[in-house]
Amino acid sequence: MVITAVVIDEEKAEELEKLGVKDSKKLTPKRREKLFNEILGMADDHVILVLSPEEISSREGTLNEFEVENFARALNSLKVRPDVVYADAADVDEERFGNELEARLNFGAEIVAKHRADALFPVVSAASIVAKVTRDREIERLKEEYGEIGSGYPSDPRTRAFLEGYYREHGEFPPIVRRGWKTLKKIEEKLKAEMEAKKSKRGQLSLEDFLRG
Repeated sequence: MVITAVVIDEEKAEELEKLGVKDSKKLTPKRREKLFNEILGMADDHVILVLSPEEISSREGTLNEFEVENFARALNSLKVRPDVVYADAADVDEERFGNELEARLNFGAEIVAKHRADALFPVVSAASIVAKVTRDREIERLKEEYGEIGSGYPSDPRTRAFLEGYYREHGEFPPIVRRGWKTLKKIEEKLKAEMEAKKSKRGQLSLEDFLRG
């Protein structure tokens, strides 16, 4: 998981829009890479947190609580403190998320927490681009060690194929994925069901062979 905080002067908001900054998912990897350097060159300050699977799996509380804690951690690490914080609400209740984030800050700021904030506010779009490029680079680094692992998203068949293949070979999942991920549970259930079916089939064949003899 990558969490990013980017501080941009309000007067530069229009410059972000002119750069073509928008929801990172709507940009090509090449375009994101180019914008990455331009955004950081324009920013007054930024913080990038790369959270490992171990950190996420060993957390106390829900994933939403973990995210708000680390949003606050990123913001509290800034040397340049913003007057207004625009945040992508990681909770079904935007207001609750904003209140919980504000309570964890060690400085005063107006909090604007919205769903899909990366599509609403250029500065959040900028932060999402920085986070996405950082994540993509981490994935490429892991590919050097593990081979083709896909994008790491549950909808990616290459990622599921990698996880299935690794589990078949090692009897467990690699340390680069978090243990509580629902995708892992589904894959594990599927593979265990296949193994049980094979065992049952082998047992039936053995019995038939015995009776035939």
